[in-house]
Amino acid sequence: MSVVSLRRPARAPATPSAEAASAPVVVASLEVGPDASVDELYRAGLAYSTGRGVGIDLIRAHQYFNLAASRGSEIAKACRKELADAMTPTEVKTAQRAAREWLSRAN
Repeated sequence: MSVVSLRRPARAPATPSAEAASAPVVVASLEVGPDASVDELYRAGLAYSTGRGVGIDLIRAHQYFNLAASRGSEIAKACRKELADAMTPTEVKTAQRAAREWLSRAN
């Protein structure tokens, strides 16, 4: 059973459809502060990996799963691995760098 959806987003149609008009609102990004709990970090990774409330961003998803995993979340470790398997090495390095930068700002 897959933990997260790894499909990249399809291109949006040039003209809005009835389906697009009724689609949920997507915010530009989530603000996850330095005092975020393991669960909040995991949920941010889940949101970015599935597009729930935000646009799909596998790099940010990996970043937040990595942060949650570093704080002991086993499910985040599994999600991070699954994402890494679907990402390019450059994308993984970018996500790891983003996680390190997040940690340096949090400390």
